[in-house]
Amino acid sequence: MQTTGSRPQLVVSTDGRGVVTHAGSRLLADLADATGLTHAFGDALRPLRPRGTGHDPGRIAVDLAVMLADGGEAIADLALLRDQPEVFGVVASAPTAWRLLAGIDPAALGALRAARATARETAWLQAGETRNGIPAPRAGGRALPGLVLDIDATLVTCHSEKEYAAATYKHGFGYHPLLCFLDNTGEALAGLLRPGNAGANSAADHISVLDAALAQIPDAHRHGTEILIRADSAGSAKGFLTHIRALRSRGIHASFSVGWSVTEPVRRAIRTVPEHLWHPALDQDGSLRDGAEVAELTGLVDLPGLPAGTRILVRRERPHPGAQLSLFDLDEGMRHQVFLTDTPYGQGSLQLLEVRHRAHARVEDRIRCGKTTGIGRFPSRLFQINAAWLELSLAAVDLLAWTRALLLDGELAIAEPKKLRYRLLHAAARITRGARRLHLRIPATWPWRHDLAAAFTRLQALPRPVT
Repeated sequence: MQTTGSRPQLVVSTDGRGVVTHAGSRLLADLADATGLTHAFGDALRPLRPRGTGHDPGRIAVDLAVMLADGGEAIADLALLRDQPEVFGVVASAPTAWRLLAGIDPAALGALRAARATARETAWLQAGETRNGIPAPRAGGRALPGLVLDIDATLVTCHSEKEYAAATYKHGFGYHPLLCFLDNTGEALAGLLRPGNAGANSAADHISVLDAALAQIPDAHRHGTEILIRADSAGSAKGFLTHIRALRSRGIHASFSVGWSVTEPVRRAIRTVPEHLWHPALDQDGSLRDGAEVAELTGLVDLPGLPAGTRILVRRERPHPGAQLSLFDLDEGMRHQVFLTDTPYGQGSLQLLEVRHRAHARVEDRIRCGKTTGIGRFPSRLFQINAAWLELSLAAVDLLAWTRALLLDGELAIAEPKKLRYRLLHAAARITRGARRLHLRIPATWPWRHDLAAAFTRLQALPRPVT
């Protein structure tokens, strides 16, 4: 019998020189420069630089965003970048970063958002020149026209006393931020930090986040492009849907697809739908979804106060084991989900409209990944600092999204942050000098060395904005 060989014996020391870790994260820092994010942040935060001395506040903000995109969780994690000046240059200390965050008031926060929008316009132009532009979202095995915005809230637990943190509806304690992601690319367009007891279905909060998200979209895409806003039933407030409809008067071709509660009138309508009007539902790849059917309830349910042309659709499906069912679902033996849309007749079958709405579930993955990119842990007792942290977390999500869209191919172009960090960002390398140049030498045995080298090559080829 052949035995498994033991691992080689090692002698561990701490005197290594010229070796760097997380070398791939230099991609993120350089991409921030290439898209103009560093310059835009510098302009936005220039008033916070005392007498023009010390660290550039914009550079500090970008370093924080890079650290968060790399998987850092606390301001102290800036040490990883600061202790590798050959790769990341001069990085501010943790106390300096704290002072910057403390100085970001509502006016500076608005300037940061405008800076992100400026960089986003550049990134989208670069995607148009070097790739095929912004990819189309997909549902039911086909590409959807225009842009799709997904709005959803999440709970973030706070383990210590923080300003405006409060008890949540799930009996926890913390914040209840409302977020908006672009389904096309996974970019984080907007976020609103709220107390833990903030209402899930607040029309005012949804309007605020949607307007902030639309402000992030470049003018060339915001006007003249179909924009679908998706949300769960928390986004079905009449004021919010009326606001979406009113956007059309401003030249924004907006429509909605939002969840709706299964009320008693809806239950009665479902029972009256003849069997021959139920149509097979689709899976996201376009195949038939086993045991699921869709039907339209428009005209069978009164929808007072909603925009004209609002339609109501329902999907029924055999419940999977362990599914939470209402008494009505138990009685019918099927699980029911209802949603509203103002997509006119003739612009998609019932099956397509339903599978398009169900794709809103992807926002849960965006939020899960966002929580590993700064959104899941707030560093300060002060609400203002935590609001600034949220904005930089959104910038970190954007840097990862732009890296996938501009620099990567194949499976890495759709990879979640965890995979990107493991395969690219956390790669080790050796620093050498020669011919008056600094060389970053990726190990010849690293499995994804060619992907990382190709990403750096594409980065150098990106057209730069005029500053």
